[in-house]
Amino acid sequence: MERQGVDPAHREDSDSEPQPMGDGKEQPQGQDSREEEAGGGSASTNRQGVLEGKSGPYFSSLESSIEILKKRAQELIENINESRQKDLALMANFRDSLKIKVSDLTEKLEERMYQAYNQHSKIIQERLQEFTQKIEKISQLETELREVCHTVETMYNDLCVQPECWGWNPGSHAY
Repeated sequence: MERQGVDPAHREDSDSEPQPMGDGKEQPQGQDSREEEAGGGSASTNRQGVLEGKSGPYFSSLESSIEILKKRAQELIENINESRQKDLALMANFRDSLKIKVSDLTEKLEERMYQAYNQHSKIIQERLQEFTQKIEKISQLETELREVCHTVETMYNDLCVQPECWGWNPGSHAY
């Protein structure tokens, strides 16, 4: 015999198993006659009608609710996937625009660096030129100083060669 589920609200004893539904086979006569006396008709027909009447719409509404939930879940998944695709496209665009901006900023920075290098080079060149001029001046002064020293030395030698210098004694205090 085929067994079908029973609505838990109609079970009298929770330990008893659900009764099989009628499937066109005959039931034992003792049970059939008892049910006819109590209900005035076939018990299997009444039970099947009650169970199908209550469970049929219940299961169909449950199935439709499940289908609605499945559709909603599928729509949510599709929305999430679409959002992810949009996010990926947005990130790709952001990355591209960021690369362009970074490239532009790098070019501007390089340009400013070269301008600073040029300015510093001019300043360094000017200072080097001033330094070179001062070194040349120092060299000229050194040459003049050597000439003066040589002249003083020559004069001293000339003075000391004269006879008055011979008698001069640095230890004597006579003038």
